[in-house]
Order: sequence, then C-alpha cells, then structure tokens
Amino acid sequence: MQGRRLARAWCGERAQGTVEYVALVALVALIMVGVIAAIKSTQFAEGQQLGSLILKKIADAVSKVHY
Repeated sequence: MQGRRLARAWCGERAQGTVEYVALVALVALIMVGVIAAIKSTQFAEGQQLGSLILKKIADAVSKVHY
C-alpha cells in the first residue's frame, strides 16, 4: 500500500528536472544576450569588438553541434 503511494508521488515529478534544466539554460542564454547587446551598444570600439568576438565564438560553437 505504501509502495503504491510512493510510486504515484514519484510519477508526479517525472521529467521535472528536464523542465528546470531547460528553464535554466534559457535564463543563461537571456543573460548572455543582454550582456552582448550592452557591450555592442557601447560607444567604445573595444566594446564593439568584444561583442562581435563573443557573437562569433557563440555562432562557431553552435554550428559545431550535431543532433
């Protein structure tokens, strides 16, 4: 009897870790986009170069991912 209750409770939390992981990745991506946008919008040439370099590195890393 108690085993069934435990099994039902366990099934209710199924895939919860995946949802939290996706939310965390989305939050980090949003923060990175904000930082890159702030760097690129600066009036200094160094900030624009740094923003462009970060964007290029991210694009290179994403293009290497194969599903």
